Amino acid sequence: MSPERRDPELPRGVALAWGVAANPQRGPKRELSIERIVDTAIEIADAEGIGAVSMSRVAASLGFTTMSLYRYVTSKDDLILLMQEGAATLPVPDESVEREWRAGISAWVRAMRATYREHPWLVDIPISGAPITPNSLLIVDWFLREVRALPLSDGEKMSALLLLTSYARATGAQERDLGVAAAAAADPADVTGANYFEALAELVTPERFPYLSPLLAAGGYVAEPGTGPDESDDDFSFGLERILDGIEYHVGRVESGAPVDARVEEPLPPTLELPRDKQVREAAKARREAEKALREAQKREREAIKHALEREKNAAEREKNAREKAERAKKA
Repeated sequence: MSPERRDPELPRGVALAWGVAANPQRGPKRELSIERIVDTAIEIADAEGIGAVSMSRVAASLGFTTMSLYRYVTSKDDLILLMQEGAATLPVPDESVEREWRAGISAWVRAMRATYREHPWLVDIPISGAPITPNSLLIVDWFLREVRALPLSDGEKMSALLLLTSYARATGAQERDLGVAAAAAADPADVTGANYFEALAELVTPERFPYLSPLLAAGGYVAEPGTGPDESDDDFSFGLERILDGIEYHVGRVESGAPVDARVEEPLPPTLELPRDKQVREAAKARREAEKALREAQKREREAIKHALEREKNAAEREKNAREKAERAKKA
């Protein structure tokens, strides 16, 4: 006789998210609830970041003791999971919405981005496994709806989801970090780099940075003052469109019957041939040696300046010590 099979058990936090956890042992104040606890924790995180969230802080904000919270949420990890679940409420479109797959995926990714903008602390929660809570699975389900007509395997669809999720998360973290840095800076142009443009333009020479220097000279490297979330849309859209181009290219290969696992046979670039003229080779060699000598001279200059500053510092300390000694001698 085979042993009796038990129903699989979900972790406490996941069971709470699904609403299938055992009822908490409520205390005398029944107005406390999991929903109020999670909403309060999200408000704290939105205002001060995920680091400000603790069981005691949430309890104090609600006017209860910390032990009262533990009757509902048994650990901070469970609270963080429920916060993540509560914040991940994307506006899933109605089934009647029909559009081609690129537009559908774009709407999905931009909804993810909007969530990261509304709750920037989400990017600080480590990824600990596959999504298994209701809202996170609704996000997956929405994506699969948008790619349902593509001739991709289930694994390829999930790989595309992972790629686009990673892009939304990474750009959300970058935008959040730049926003925090700009808010903390005395001048936002310090963050964009605009205040250092002239200094960089002198240091980034064509000899040392042959490909970067023209871009810097044209003003395409350092952002203009006032760059903010609206101005970052162009960069975000560019990256998103290139990802979609890659998916579209892969779909085209699948539809054409071309082998998708093999690398595309592209013609190799022509081999770079060194100039055969002796004078040209010698001139190139002389240039490399001159650049090396310049770097060594700059290094020696930096070291000389460093030593000079150290000597000045030591001389100032000796002078200070001498004055203090003389003053002590007078007092004696």
